[in-house]
Amino acid sequence: MNLTKYIESYNEAVFETDKPAALAVVNQALHDGYSPEEIVFKLVIPAVESMMERIEKDPDSNLAQHFMTAQIAADVTEKMLEKFSTPPQIIGKVVIGAAAGDLHSLGKRIVIGCLKSLMVDVVDLGINVSAERFVDAAVANNAQVIAVSAMMVHTATGEHGSLEIRALLKQRGLEDKIKIAVGGAPYRFDPKLYQKVGADAWAADGVTAAKVIVQLINEVKA
Repeated sequence: MNLTKYIESYNEAVFETDKPAALAVVNQALHDGYSPEEIVFKLVIPAVESMMERIEKDPDSNLAQHFMTAQIAADVTEKMLEKFSTPPQIIGKVVIGAAAGDLHSLGKRIVIGCLKSLMVDVVDLGINVSAERFVDAAVANNAQVIAVSAMMVHTATGEHGSLEIRALLKQRGLEDKIKIAVGGAPYRFDPKLYQKVGADAWAADGVTAAKVIVQLINEVKA
């Protein structure tokens, strides 16, 4: 089977949220002699980018597809990275978590899956993360971006969320070295909310958040 057929089969499996089928395509491609590098850069990453384009055209597209695209991408990428002939070039680092008082994790998990497939090193701090812990982790891991998920208005706008992260970065002289990205339902209802809470950028969903974070990483490294 040529590579085009594998791409079609992989994309169809992802679109149908059929993880076993997607992994079967990957395993067959490996068996037929395609390299782990080809699988990541020609199968996985294009599929994630395709999902990003689809969401930009249809913001209400199926959440299950978002989630499975991210999870399949993360699983395949992690397996393939172990087989790379030389370590891949990691484009940057991000620390991610749910804001203080917030216990939701689905959106964050989608972002993590997509970031991994895009060669971004991710440190997952979990849920209910304090502002100080976000900043300390970003410094300790030399991260370019702090990504904060908030599914409720009071955790998005609360004094211990992004607002405090911004204050701590300013206090430590790190505003040019570490950017803040936010996401979650409150930001979709008020697209200017990210500015009010001191963030540098926001994303409407978990998949495009990865794209936004990569842009911020590139800004810091420029």
